[in-house]
Amino acid sequence: MRKKPPNKKFLYVISPQVITNTNKFLYNLRQVLSSGIVSFFQLRIKSNEKKKIIDLAKKIKPITKRYKVKFIINDSPFITKVSDADGCHLGRGDPSFNFGRKILGKKKIIGATCNNLKHYSKNISKFADYIAYGAFYKTTTHKTKYRANIKLLRWAKKNIKKPIVAIGGINQSNYKILLENGADYIAVVSCIWNLKNYSPLNAVNMFKK
Repeated sequence: MRKKPPNKKFLYVISPQVITNTNKFLYNLRQVLSSGIVSFFQLRIKSNEKKKIIDLAKKIKPITKRYKVKFIINDSPFITKVSDADGCHLGRGDPSFNFGRKILGKKKIIGATCNNLKHYSKNISKFADYIAYGAFYKTTTHKTKYRANIKLLRWAKKNIKKPIVAIGGINQSNYKILLENGADYIAVVSCIWNLKNYSPLNAVNMFKK
């Protein structure tokens, strides 16, 4: 199988689930997005305080716009609309895609998590703008009972005519095989924000090597 070169902007960066220092986080986000290899940034905060998430999202939007990165909100079409983010990511337990599209309209991005389910992803690909599969590796960031593999990526590339995002335990040492076998984007979390002895900027620049 001939290996394809990765897209120049192949990273899909997801925020930490908890942000304790907003100013520090926003500084690091600017640094990460300035790398030139990030296509998407997703705000995934596990909190019931919608106002705080909206306030943070409104601070993030000008940053993503400056660096021409698509800004995605996890789970909530409502917060996506209020904050004027570029789109929303919905999992299998989140609001329905019809509901999300009704709130957001046709111009906003809606992404979908399909884990490792072929039948489900064929149906959802009719409505979603991109499909995420995973987890490909062991991860402590997000609880999942599903595991995906290279065979699934190859199947998806052939059968799902939408951009494919690989997610789950991906880092600087294991991402290339996923790009080479069908993933259009690589979703990363801990290896950017929590890499020991490395700043987020240094961590994201390791993907350039």
